Amino acid sequence: MENILNKIKFDENGLIVTVVQDIEGKVLMVAYMNKEALEKTLQTGKMHYYSRRRKKLWIKGEQSGHFQYVKEIYIDCDEDTLLFKVEQKCGACHKGYYTCFFRKLENGDFKVVEEKKFEPKEVYK
Repeated sequence: MENILNKIKFDENGLIVTVVQDIEGKVLMVAYMNKEALEKTLQTGKMHYYSRRRKKLWIKGEQSGHFQYVKEIYIDCDEDTLLFKVEQKCGACHKGYYTCFFRKLENGDFKVVEEKKFEPKEVYK
């Protein structure tokens, strides 16, 4: 694992941009990882992230049960961005949608183009 971690260029805050797609290629979300989050992801096969706002590690699905299971991992040409292809359970977005990118620019405004998968009030208590 150290060999993998040594190839990655974390930023000045110890973070790396993490793009997450479902296995079919739909972009689900963009988040950040620190070294510990990446280590835990590699060890468990479940996506872990670092919250810049809360300043702590978190696992996707810890409250909702909507875990992300790692299927493939890629690194970009500059070695400063990771791409994970995952199996997503239910929805990735905390607002109830499958993807965080559920709004599309149409006629000068962002319109919801996806149906909700779950009601956030029922999942996040």
